[in-house]
Amino acid sequence: MADKNAVPLLPVELGSGKIKFAQGMKAGRWVFATGLMAQDFKNGIAPDVLSESAPHAGLPKREKEAARIFENLDAVLRAAGTDHASLVRTDQYYSTVKAVPPYQQVRRHHLAGRIPPSTSIAQQGLLLPGADMNIQALGIVPEKGFEVTHLKHEQLAGRPTSGYSPAVTAGDFIFIPGITSLAVGSEQRRNGVAAAALMTEGAQWAGLPIKLETEFIIKERMVQSLALAGATLDDVVHAQVYLTDRDDYSAFNEAWTRHFAKSPPTLDIIPCIAHGLAPYDGKIEINVLALKPGGTTKRRAIDAGVPTAFRHQPQAMMAGDLLFISGLMAFDGHGLASSAATDTHQPHFSSPAEAQAEFIISNIAKLCEAAGTSLANVVRVLQFHTDIREFYPVYKVWERRLGGRSVPFSAVEVPSPLPVPGATVLIEAWAYAP
Repeated sequence: MADKNAVPLLPVELGSGKIKFAQGMKAGRWVFATGLMAQDFKNGIAPDVLSESAPHAGLPKREKEAARIFENLDAVLRAAGTDHASLVRTDQYYSTVKAVPPYQQVRRHHLAGRIPPSTSIAQQGLLLPGADMNIQALGIVPEKGFEVTHLKHEQLAGRPTSGYSPAVTAGDFIFIPGITSLAVGSEQRRNGVAAAALMTEGAQWAGLPIKLETEFIIKERMVQSLALAGATLDDVVHAQVYLTDRDDYSAFNEAWTRHFAKSPPTLDIIPCIAHGLAPYDGKIEINVLALKPGGTTKRRAIDAGVPTAFRHQPQAMMAGDLLFISGLMAFDGHGLASSAATDTHQPHFSSPAEAQAEFIISNIAKLCEAAGTSLANVVRVLQFHTDIREFYPVYKVWERRLGGRSVPFSAVEVPSPLPVPGATVLIEAWAYAP
């Protein structure tokens, strides 16, 4: 019989006990490691990683940073009774694209040919001074019929420098890496982007660029990746989308919903910095999670009356024993909720970030309850802030709502504005719902 509750792994207190952080969460056969950085959990980024007094006396800082992150990840996996051979997905956020090559070098060595689907995004800032990398990982505790299988495809695989598999399965679950418009093989290209994803060179109006790129990614990359596991677009249950241009929010969603209007997955649309993706001029990256058609694991949309900011954006989706909640802001169906707005006549008498978090986390709790679980079973929290200094008031809301339980959080600073005017916090949460 499956465990009914998620269990924090290696909980630690940060900031002289002000922050209770769960390095990982074990939820039945799943293991989550969220918000991993090169921390020693006393000094922020470990002093031996920064080597401030002699920064060039040893290995490059970012190689040491990546190595410490994998040490921390291995500790979480061991605590759950598994290891890195059972990873099915990683997500990486960087403060600079210069951090990607050293991270990938260490990852290739550490994971030795079993690199799971991966998403790498450069963002505006991370939670700790000196940090250039923030990693989220998802693994399993293998059992009969629920083992990791890496699927192979020469054209869809990550480049040799990254080396990730083009798809991984675990039971009925399919994990697909972040997909961009990066040209591969002999494809014609312009500044890294496949020419087929772009307007005709020299044309000023030959389609909307974000729609062209989105269509290319879905039709020429995503469909083929899903087909490796015998799946189609109808089998996608959750998606993350990163956009380099905030003017593209609604135009992207229009192109997206052409393909997913009948069976929309939960969806996060997250801003990232310009030139923060693998192709220098790429405007979008998408990663998806799907279910094998005909399997015993079924999907079920969850409706708790929670407003979402985009047309055809579901509130939440059950897939087996996991609950995926779309990225939420303090949106009341019309705009920023009045309870989360700043009183311009008394601007210093409240914390807008705290008020937004109260609204968002209350809605996450409603969705958990509607799915037959609770806020205590949240296993992954991704917080996207337009000002990373707002992390603490948002954390304090989690602390109150969870009764002091350790929180499996990651916090990243993204460019403004978010899709809802006035919103400064966007939260994606996953929960365990056996």
